Amino acid sequence: MLPAGAVRGGWPLPPCRTGGPAPVLTPGISCLQGPGFGLIQFALMSSLRTHSALRFPHRHLLGIKDLSATDIDQILDLADSYVELNRQVDKKQNLLRGRTQINLFFEASTRTQSSFELAGKRLGADVLNMAVSNSALKKGETLIDTAMTLNALRPDLLVVRHPDSGAVELLSQKVDCAVINAGDGSNEHPTQALLDALTIRRRRGSLQGLLVAICGDILHSRVARSNIYLLNRMGARVRVVAPPTLLPAHIDRLGVEVFHDMRAGLQDVDIVMMLRLQQERMHGAFVPSLREYYHFHGLDYEKLSRAKPDALIMHPGPMNRGVEIDSEVADDIDRSVIREQVEMGVAVRLAILDLLSRNLPANSSAAGAK
Repeated sequence: MLPAGAVRGGWPLPPCRTGGPAPVLTPGISCLQGPGFGLIQFALMSSLRTHSALRFPHRHLLGIKDLSATDIDQILDLADSYVELNRQVDKKQNLLRGRTQINLFFEASTRTQSSFELAGKRLGADVLNMAVSNSALKKGETLIDTAMTLNALRPDLLVVRHPDSGAVELLSQKVDCAVINAGDGSNEHPTQALLDALTIRRRRGSLQGLLVAICGDILHSRVARSNIYLLNRMGARVRVVAPPTLLPAHIDRLGVEVFHDMRAGLQDVDIVMMLRLQQERMHGAFVPSLREYYHFHGLDYEKLSRAKPDALIMHPGPMNRGVEIDSEVADDIDRSVIREQVEMGVAVRLAILDLLSRNLPANSSAAGAK
């Protein structure tokens, strides 16, 4: 929820001081610079304090499957306030001052790791990015030993990405801090689904009743799984569109409509969510060729014409232009929200760090007694 008196995409102008310069409203950014700037900061802080009164009922964030609709709304409402904070000149807060956040990524990441790092630093945490390529894991240390070593460092928040499904949950059982799943194998990527939901909600107002098509490599996609859980829970209808070789067996049991033909799958949809081919997870030939895949399942304007005229185009990144999506479609300034997704990623991760930190012990002696 936005602060009282605020409007999406901008703020009402406060009165100027007598004889002073008029405040400047930057186009497209909810940020005031000038005499009224302090009022904006005050409104933002009031909004965040209102949200801070609510407790989050989970110690960790391991997946969307564990969250209720109320939990999801709580995260998105708080993240909405953080969007506005991120657009201010002064983005720094002291909420996590004295806390330590470790980002442990066993797979390459640009958007997720950088946004978690930014979020932690903006909330005042001491942030450590561990280079797994230089860690003892390369010398034969087990994941459990790594968890015990990290636990001895007494972190407060641990953000983990791992190539094996279930690895993050295993780590969460061995440490005393809050653990956030930044993607585990083909299982889940909860913060990606949450930032997608925030992007849609800010554009459409609600997820309820929307028809969403998730297209591409569903078989290897943790993003697809988390989005399916979230969208179904929030009242949207979900279609998955992919060749049979890129669909998990019995995926219809997750409450989705299954299509193999791209044009049929995109008929009258509100949201088109494209996924890349995860060739690094493929062992064998899942598609005849990239050229043929693009011809039948790549998003271009001809296929997109089957969707609603105002359908939004989404992609979690990184994009493979000319494979799953045409460059002109990806860069469509009226319908593509791909860049907006990146911005929402920081806001969602700020909200997650904020919410999980509320359940942390207030002092070190309490932490040691856990």
